[in-house]
Amino acid sequence: MTTQSTTPSSEPEIPFIAEPGAGTIAGPNLITHPEDGLKPKKLRIPGLRKLMWSALFANVGIFLVWGSVPAVLLPLQVESIAGQAGKAGALAVILTVSSFAAMLAQPIAGVVSDRTRSRFGRRAPWMVGGTLIGGFALIGMGAANTLVQLAIAWIIVQVVYNFAQGPLSAILPDRVPHIARGAFAAFAGLGSMLGALGGQIVGAQFAKTIPAGYLVIGGIALVLTVLFVVLNPDKSNKSEPKPPFDFRTFLRTFWVSPRKHPDFFWGFLGRLLLFGGYFMVTGYQLFILQDYIGLKDKAVTVVPILGLVSLVGIIISTLIAGPLSDRLGRRRIVAVVAGVILALSLAFPLVLPTVTGMLLFSFVSGLGFGAYMGVDAALMSEVLPSKEDFAKDLGVLNIAATLPQVLAPGVAGLIVVAAGGYAVLFPIGIVIALLGAFAVIPIKSVK
Repeated sequence: MTTQSTTPSSEPEIPFIAEPGAGTIAGPNLITHPEDGLKPKKLRIPGLRKLMWSALFANVGIFLVWGSVPAVLLPLQVESIAGQAGKAGALAVILTVSSFAAMLAQPIAGVVSDRTRSRFGRRAPWMVGGTLIGGFALIGMGAANTLVQLAIAWIIVQVVYNFAQGPLSAILPDRVPHIARGAFAAFAGLGSMLGALGGQIVGAQFAKTIPAGYLVIGGIALVLTVLFVVLNPDKSNKSEPKPPFDFRTFLRTFWVSPRKHPDFFWGFLGRLLLFGGYFMVTGYQLFILQDYIGLKDKAVTVVPILGLVSLVGIIISTLIAGPLSDRLGRRRIVAVVAGVILALSLAFPLVLPTVTGMLLFSFVSGLGFGAYMGVDAALMSEVLPSKEDFAKDLGVLNIAATLPQVLAPGVAGLIVVAAGGYAVLFPIGIVIALLGAFAVIPIKSVK
């Protein structure tokens, strides 16, 4: 975080609630020991408001890609190339293969950015470079006219945007104090969901002009990322010693021992399962609307409506969950309740296979997913194994967020092909999401 002085009125006031036995915290305002009889004051953290808002928009930009491409634009391209009969299987293969690229990219991006030395700091070069190259890769997707070309371009998109997203996620442990992480996580989580759902809405507007959609989406991601870097410049770290490359250390980039770091493992597993259950359905939403609900060609027009409905639920719950977890000093219970709500939302389309059922699913899942995102990043930031390798560990952790978004639709496609229908996705999603919600309960280091 930058430390330039600003007027007090321009800075956010973060409520601080001292835990029993807590000591003093030095800062723009002094937080006194609860035993001294003085009323705790609010802690002003210079630059936090600007960091939070710009992080929200930077996440919107990157997640606009994740929301628009695999949910709308890529399925439409696959359908135009493979035809109605082969679309489910073709999309499943492309998403499954490309998911492994995403799985590898973020941890590598993390370890590389942790060790980057430049006048712009560790993260900024990779964030800007990733979104710039990603924009060109999206243009390549728009020009593809075979499934192989489309798959190769999508793999490149996944890799380079993960090289931007990984360093961006490291901003939380890099620059945000513990007492403000719930609020910051709420903003970042809201940004990611605004981007993901906004991507569906934007993508649907370019259903008939897909190449133009890729150009616009890539441009938005680049502009918002550059704005974040410009508004929140990191200090130069060129003088810091650069660790020597060690191949054994590089291999450990993809692994955090669950025996040595069980809390990290449970956090990883919870996120992986919860996201997996959710994206099994939302990642195949267009085809579900076409074939399960029976809307056929009208399905594209319903996607933005579902996105807006879900967005309402997300905004309500995200802005409550993160700050609430800060105030209560408890994050696990909020995450568990949010996960259960999300899991139960998957029952609506199963019981009511109509547009109404999908609308109910969108709103309730928005409430659950928004609340989970509002507290999850803060919870996970407190179980990271190493203070020196924030981005690497977050890269491993973000596999649990990124992988389901790209792999779950592929797995869902294989299930649909094997089962001959979409109805089976919902009970499977419910079970997986519930397991994810309960996985955070064993975490001991965070209340």
